[in-house]
Amino acid sequence: MTTTPTTQPTGETTFGNVLDFDLQGTLAGYWIAVLRVITGYWFLHAGFTKFSFVAGEPFDASGYLLNASGSPIAGLFAWVAGTPGMLEFTNLMIPLGETLIGLGLIVGALVRLASFFGVVLMTFFYLGNADWAHGFVNGDLMGLLLFVTLATLGAGRILGLDTYLERLDLADNRVAKYLLG
Repeated sequence: MTTTPTTQPTGETTFGNVLDFDLQGTLAGYWIAVLRVITGYWFLHAGFTKFSFVAGEPFDASGYLLNASGSPIAGLFAWVAGTPGMLEFTNLMIPLGETLIGLGLIVGALVRLASFFGVVLMTFFYLGNADWAHGFVNGDLMGLLLFVTLATLGAGRILGLDTYLERLDLADNRVAKYLLG
């Protein structure tokens, strides 16, 4: 019995293979770029307004962390709030992280990396705001899904700096492919 290799028609893929499609210049592509910029503005604004030179007082996450009583990760939040070094780290990284994620999305640079950290933050926000009296779908889950969508579709390649960064020699490795887009 002889076996002949099978070829896949264009557009099909097996698990593990990359399916290339081009959103450049399409209505869907422009919509993804709009979603990227709006999500970026949302996070840039949320982070920037938490800095003490804007807000007038230092950002303090301890109230949020200590009042997440219905959360499945309330123990973790209480530990972070009760550990001075972790609380200082959290108080720095929330505004800084949100600001950098927002900037990355707006300019379309390192969009997959920014989206990954957006997913991390939105997961903590979703689980921390675990008042699911009206169901499991809320704004935090929608934000999480936005970040997953932007990362999956490589939204930085559409009217973003990732288009240019991918042309550089340093982008010719596997790690760069996961960070850019």
